[in-house]
Amino acid sequence: MKILVLEDNTKLLNFIVTSLEKEGFTVEAFTDGSSVMEKLDEYYQCFILDINVPKVDGISILEKIRIKNPSIPVIIISSNHELDKIQSSYEIGCDEYLKKPFLMYELIHKVNKLCLTKKSKINLGEGFLYFPKDRYLTGPDGEIKLARKEILFLELLCKNRHQIFTFDEIEDYVWDGEFTNLTNIRGLVKRLRKKIPEDSIKIVKGIGYKINIE
Repeated sequence: MKILVLEDNTKLLNFIVTSLEKEGFTVEAFTDGSSVMEKLDEYYQCFILDINVPKVDGISILEKIRIKNPSIPVIIISSNHELDKIQSSYEIGCDEYLKKPFLMYELIHKVNKLCLTKKSKINLGEGFLYFPKDRYLTGPDGEIKLARKEILFLELLCKNRHQIFTFDEIEDYVWDGEFTNLTNIRGLVKRLRKKIPEDSIKIVKGIGYKINIE
């Protein structure tokens, strides 16, 4: 899972990054808001934003995120305890607001709660169930083994059932930013369709793929 963290205190930023990476997350770290604004077209599964950072503040970034994606989890971390700032954050659409100083356990718990357990299981139809938290797939005859890239691809699609994920987003998430091509992506889809209902993955011609479930 890929997380973007914005924090201008480099000591705290490094601590957050190290702690999240120990939990198995992929983290990209930034110390100023303008750098984050340039990355908003890329795919992340969670944003952790400080409010008072150089160039572009965290509230402005939250507004831009909500225009692009109303449902992606956003956690605000701030030493600003003013009620109006907290209210603004929630009104614009943050999922959690952590006041500094906080325990790292609190942050990790909120990331897990928001990003991994939003849905305990996803019904793919025809008796097939996917459990995102455990990366576990079952069918009418029991557990179905998945290769790593199959897990990552299915995990990506299930994050937002209304979103069409572009080929670039799939490359970035499933291949972890390493170069691949459409042939490899189509081959992955073909293999996965043999393990789940074929029509549960929908191709949007010239754009990418989405999960096709109710």
